[in-house]
Amino acid sequence: MIIKKDGWDFGFDNSICQSCEGNCCIGESGYIWINIKEIESLARYLNISVKEVFDKYINKIGYRFSLKEVYISHNNYRCIFFDFEKKRCKIYEVRPSQCKTYPFWNRFKKYKFEVVKECPAIVLD
Repeated sequence: MIIKKDGWDFGFDNSICQSCEGNCCIGESGYIWINIKEIESLARYLNISVKEVFDKYINKIGYRFSLKEVYISHNNYRCIFFDFEKKRCKIYEVRPSQCKTYPFWNRFKKYKFEVVKECPAIVLD
């Protein structure tokens, strides 16, 4: 199914995600923003305490929080919850809103070439 959003001049075919191998979860280092409510949901999903989630999976960046990344190779990282062997998210049901809204990020309105290069599910108008 192709998803379209007002303001973006591309669509997103979510059926291609199954065969992509996680391009949006792997790449150069960056932030995977997560808020307190999402952290609490993650703790419930993992059946651990919020403190354990913070200790194991979260980096504090100023006043914000980001999921940790795992080093793969030079300038190549993956989200801590990306299963590299199965090529899928381990916490898909409770993934942060940043992940849920991909590829419809405001940045890609101006820099469409970046998301087209990264994501094989992008459908150009």
